[in-house]
Amino acid sequence: MTAFTQIVLDKIDGVATITLDRPEKMNAFTGRMGAEIAAAIDDTDADDEVRAVIVTGRGERAFCAGADLTPEDGGSVFSDPSAVDDLADERVRDGGGRLTLRLFSSRKPLIGACNGVAVGVGATMQLPFDIRLCSENARFGFVFARRGIVPEAASSWFLPRLVGMQTALEWCMTGRIFDADEALDRGLVRSVHPQGELMDAAMGIAREIADNTSAVSVAMTRAMLWRLGAGGHPMDAHRIDSRAIYRLSRSEDAKEGIASFLEKRPPAYPDTVSANMPDFYPWWEEPTYE
Repeated sequence: MTAFTQIVLDKIDGVATITLDRPEKMNAFTGRMGAEIAAAIDDTDADDEVRAVIVTGRGERAFCAGADLTPEDGGSVFSDPSAVDDLADERVRDGGGRLTLRLFSSRKPLIGACNGVAVGVGATMQLPFDIRLCSENARFGFVFARRGIVPEAASSWFLPRLVGMQTALEWCMTGRIFDADEALDRGLVRSVHPQGELMDAAMGIAREIADNTSAVSVAMTRAMLWRLGAGGHPMDAHRIDSRAIYRLSRSEDAKEGIASFLEKRPPAYPDTVSANMPDFYPWWEEPTYE
């Protein structure tokens, strides 16, 4: 396992937890932290024992209080600081976007447990999570317009899909901080919990996935819902649905799913994400940076 300095990766009984670990800086984001989170996702994707991933922050004050504008590693939080004329140059790329694209492509479900303040990249990095919970003291802010910049981390793609265009525009154009109740009311999070109960609630969802579902089914479902929901016509989804049902209905997992249901026992799915994804997966071509 990779040695990390700004996050901690724990794995217990099929559930991995990634903890942002700079509590003295309110878990402020650096380029190194982004690279370490991406490396942790590489690790969990490659580990067939991991069935779900929880992401949280250290302490009770902040999940991530935005970008550390003076990162200790001397690197740039956002794009490379070099002066370039060609905007297609790789050095122009936003660091937060590199991270959210990696989170988006995860093969394991991602559950966010937002334990406090989450502003700037602390908020946008959560958008590719599949399920988001927060503590009662959580505060969110898409504050970019108040810093003279624009929303980053591909949030212009993610945020309207989660909360609708009107809310996304309001939050981003005002840059105001809003509380957990508003995040719940507008659909950014699925539930709000006392601080001491947040991780138990997140773990409960992770265990529901890990104990009862097929890893291959979950990986396919995650990819289908994130990608096909943005298609131009339901026929796009029908083509992939049909192929997926055809292939997976003949799998060992499908046999086990039916057998465990009929025998009224917990399932023991044999297929793995590393070895048993359908032959047409991935059906999309990830766009390159140009």
